[in-house]
Amino acid sequence: MQYNWNWGILLQDPYLGWLISGVGWTLAVASAAWIIAFSLGSVVGVARTLPNRWLRGAATAYVELFRNVPLLVQLFIWYFVVPELLPDDWGRWVKRDLPLPEYTTAVIGLGVYTASRVAEQVRSGIESISRGQSLAGYASGLTTAQLYRYVLLPVAYRLIVPPLTSEFLTIFKNSSLALTIGVLELTAQSRQITEYTFQGFEAFTAATVMYVVITLTVTAGMSLVERRARIPGFIAGGAGR
Repeated sequence: MQYNWNWGILLQDPYLGWLISGVGWTLAVASAAWIIAFSLGSVVGVARTLPNRWLRGAATAYVELFRNVPLLVQLFIWYFVVPELLPDDWGRWVKRDLPLPEYTTAVIGLGVYTASRVAEQVRSGIESISRGQSLAGYASGLTTAQLYRYVLLPVAYRLIVPPLTSEFLTIFKNSSLALTIGVLELTAQSRQITEYTFQGFEAFTAATVMYVVITLTVTAGMSLVERRARIPGFIAGGAGR
């Protein structure tokens, strides 16, 4: 049995507009979530390497909790459960008056989940640096904060560009789960087109191509960053140890 492709349906109004809107929401969710993930993940990752055992313990608990609970479950908890746990006025505001509650919830949920993964990349980057550099920094009179600011973090971030690129790509793919709480991102719009036209192959093929274009663009951009940030002897072969 041969399938009759009908690509023209995707160029008709309003289906083309739905796909474009879906791409826009996908970029909006992933980009905002990445800001949270990178910022929070950096703080947690640094905390996991500090001498203070209480901060290390709290950071480790965060990573283990958010990394080991499925993202879909976390999105449901943020959207359906958290508002019920808040004081009445706050919960009512979140459920009724919060602007774009589905989008906000998706960004927070995806951001804090990915932050736990970014934290591990930051921790591994810091711990891959020779202990001699830390000792040299302390011997030079640097405080712990100055050591991280001027010695450890500038090197660690350059070392972890490749795994951070992977996390950045993953956050775009994971944004598709936002459809489960009502965000009309690219996957949700493809499903909607399928329901209206019964042209599911065309709709999801178009979505696949758009995801590939987004991820290849990100990969190309991050490859440039990686080449500029590369430290000879560290990324290739690990000679920096």
